Amino acid sequence: MADVVLPPQTRRALEQALAQVRNHSLIFHRWGLGERHASGRGLAFNFAGPPGTGKTLCAEAIAHALGIKLLVVDYAEAESMWFGQTPKNIVAIFRAAVEQNAVLLFDEADAIATRRSTGAILPHDRESNLTINVLFRELEAFNGIVIFATNLAANFDPAFERRIRTHVLFEMPGVEERAQIWQLQIHPKKTPLAPDVDFQRLAEQYVVSGGDIKNAVIKAAAAAAAEPGPDLGKRICQRHFERATEEVLSAKVIMQQSLFAEGGIAAPDPLTVWRKVEARWRIAILVALGLAGAAFVAALVAVALVLLR
Repeated sequence: MADVVLPPQTRRALEQALAQVRNHSLIFHRWGLGERHASGRGLAFNFAGPPGTGKTLCAEAIAHALGIKLLVVDYAEAESMWFGQTPKNIVAIFRAAVEQNAVLLFDEADAIATRRSTGAILPHDRESNLTINVLFRELEAFNGIVIFATNLAANFDPAFERRIRTHVLFEMPGVEERAQIWQLQIHPKKTPLAPDVDFQRLAEQYVVSGGDIKNAVIKAAAAAAAEPGPDLGKRICQRHFERATEEVLSAKVIMQQSLFAEGGIAAPDPLTVWRKVEARWRIAILVALGLAGAAFVAALVAVALVLLR
């Protein structure tokens, strides 16, 4: 935890979450609440915030502080093309956490705990709803620690909120936090720095996340190492850090552009597009069914008139 640099309000929320972990046995065993609450005794935390703000790092720090393993769950690996297999994988994940006494970290958790579809006409909707229901059931029965990390907390199913013990908002670091992060990314004895390096100035000049600073440091080191001359004389200068940070920021702008978007504006999220198309198809199917029903009724009426004559 000493290596984690966070804004004051985020650190306070994280410390409260860690205090709940350490007092879990006191509350549910010695104070007897475990006898009154057979389910929902697990510790589920929601780490929400922009990319690169330290969500995964804090999950690792919590597991390290408790001296237990951290099992990272990537939904892309848990998801299966076979119907019914994804919920089974979710059950197996919780079983593995129990057997190994590990902290569970669901990275990009909004992909698995997304809002359930109403109607569930398509098989994909039924599979997704079943997966979420199984996740909620396992979460209620789990007595360990689960951390959900997401960049899009608004995509969570509403029923997910009451199953979370603590929500921790990870915000972009301020100037002082950024200066500390810059310094922590450098080895205090081995990294060769030029005398003109000023991390405070970098922190004031560039509003970036901790993940962006990490990428900028590696880019700056690579640029300094690629310059001609003997290795012993090479140093990472202020210009290397500035140029690397500008490259990181430029990459963000490039990732927001699309050749298929009008005016160079970022194209819509594929999942959002798919949901819109899905909704249109659903309406079209309902309209087609309605027209088919009306035609069937008209045919029955016609047959009845013929028979009556």
